[in-house]
Amino acid sequence: MKVGRLIALVVGAVVWASMPDVASAADALKLAIGQRGNWENAAPELGQKAGIFKKHGLDLDIIYTQGGGETQQAVISGSVDIGIGVGTGGAMAAFAKGAPIRVIAASVTGANDLYWYVPAASPIKTLKDANDKTIAYSTRGSSTNAIVLGFIKQFDVAAKPVATGNPASTFTQTMSGQIDIGWSSPPFGVDALQDGKIRIVARGSDLTSTHDQTVRVQIANAEALEKHRDAIARFVQAWRETLDWMYSDPAAIKPYAEWLNIPEERARRARDEFYPKANLSPDHISGLDQAMAQAVEQKLLAAPLTKAQLDQFIQIPKPKG
Repeated sequence: MKVGRLIALVVGAVVWASMPDVASAADALKLAIGQRGNWENAAPELGQKAGIFKKHGLDLDIIYTQGGGETQQAVISGSVDIGIGVGTGGAMAAFAKGAPIRVIAASVTGANDLYWYVPAASPIKTLKDANDKTIAYSTRGSSTNAIVLGFIKQFDVAAKPVATGNPASTFTQTMSGQIDIGWSSPPFGVDALQDGKIRIVARGSDLTSTHDQTVRVQIANAEALEKHRDAIARFVQAWRETLDWMYSDPAAIKPYAEWLNIPEERARRARDEFYPKANLSPDHISGLDQAMAQAVEQKLLAAPLTKAQLDQFIQIPKPKG
């Protein structure tokens, strides 16, 4: 081989070795998200399509679950790094029992999005008519579970809570008469409401204790957080930027509607009517004392978490800039 050719090959190899590996540059994070299609949980899907998470050097592998309880189990087992939309009380209870989970962001404060409904022909008009009736929630430990238990106490009604999974499976069970009162969150069910097939008998916001309380959080597996702290901090930062884009850019509605195969008008209504942006701020957990008191009352917690426990449990990365 000629000397010039050899030098060229060596130089080329050195240059190639020094170049960033574009294919492996992004950090991969595995996510479990309760309820596919909820606007509050759409940031990873929409942000990834818009290139926002890629800009932060992240590649998201997303799976969807039946609810917060199932999502939490995926995080505890280590099969995913991050869980989105986990009931705050359920997360605290799991942590208190030694589960390796940490809160990295709030998912939603208040419960404006959740609603409970009956078929149009049902004799049930309000929750006060629900004595001895079945009322749905998604999975044990979820925010819908906690809210249903709160309804039973606040309205002094002897309803029977039943885990029914996601909004689609709940709708089938409710419309077929297996469940008396179903639950949902937009955009699912909005068309049935508009067509008069179902009636809302209660909203999550009817439970007074939820008004200023963070009812769902984002959690990370503790080991994953230690190993990938920088990547998870970038994830939360990308979430903040995606959320800003979802509310500031009218074009954000289009990919959301296409993802769910629904009209843009219905997608926009779901966002504007049920999901005030302030309620989705990831940066502050509100109403912790009240949430802990409720968890103790519902026998999820034996006692409120101490300050030292809360400092370990809640590890929200600070915003940049």
